[in-house]
Amino acid sequence: MLICPICQAPLMPSGNGLACENRHSFDRARQGYFNLLPVQHKNSRDPGDNAAMVEARRRFLDGGHYAPLAARLAALAAEYKPARWLDIGCGEGYYTEQTARALPAADGYALDISREAVKRACKRAPQLSWLVASMARVPLADASCDLLASVFSPLDWAEAKRLLAPGGGLLRMGPTRGHLMELRQKLYDEVRDYDDEKHLALIPPGMHLAHSETLEFPLHLADAQARADLLAMTPHGWRASAERREAVIAEPFEVTVAIRYDWIVKTQSPRSQD
Repeated sequence: MLICPICQAPLMPSGNGLACENRHSFDRARQGYFNLLPVQHKNSRDPGDNAAMVEARRRFLDGGHYAPLAARLAALAAEYKPARWLDIGCGEGYYTEQTARALPAADGYALDISREAVKRACKRAPQLSWLVASMARVPLADASCDLLASVFSPLDWAEAKRLLAPGGGLLRMGPTRGHLMELRQKLYDEVRDYDDEKHLALIPPGMHLAHSETLEFPLHLADAQARADLLAMTPHGWRASAERREAVIAEPFEVTVAIRYDWIVKTQSPRSQD
C-alpha cells in the first residue's frame, strides 16, 4: 500500500518505522505519523500551513461552526462504503476525524504537506495512517484507494486518477460562488465572481461526475475570536487590507456558508489507465 517516496518500492515495517528494499528508511514520529516528504520534494523549509494557521483552523472548526459540512461529508463517504480511503490534504484533521468515524471498518490514510498540521491531526484518529507527504507525489500504490476525500484543498488530478481503483471515486468538497459572500463584501470594494464548476473541466478522461449536491446555511459569528480565526484560515486573511480585517473582527455579523460536494468516479479498466 505505502510506497517509498524516493524510489517507489513498497514500504514495509522496520523497527519503529518503514523501509524499502533499497534501504530508504523513515521513522515514526512520537506523535504517530510518518514523514514521507524528502527534502528534494520540498519547495521551502516548512511547506504548507504554519502553526498559527493550523491553530486558527482548529479553534474555528472545533467550535462547531462547520459541523454540518463535516456531517454531510461523512454521510456521503459512508454511502460509498470504501474498503480503503485517503484524505488528500487533510489539514489539521477535523474532517478526517468525522469521516473516519463514519468508516470504522475501512483502512484509512490521511496526508498533508504541512508537518504542523499532521502533528496535530494524528491525535484525532490514531487508528489512521497519518503522513506528511506531497499531494503531487502521494506515497501510495497505484489503484490502491476506493475513495479519495479532497476538502478545500488543491488537487493533482493525475495523482487522483492514479491512486483510485476502477470504480472508486473522488469525494470533493469546495466552495460555491456564494460562500462567505458577506465576508468578501466587507473586505473588498469589488467582489470577484467565482466559477464553482471550473474544476469539472479538469476531470481527466476515464473519470466522470456521478453526483453533485450543495449545502447552504447562515452562520452567525458573534465571537471575535471566531471571526479572527475565519479570516486566518482563508486566503482573505492576507489578501485584504489590515483596516478591513480589523473592521470584520470588531463587529458580529452573519455570513452564508455555501458548499458543493462532487462524487467523481474512475470508470476505465486497469488496462487502459495509461
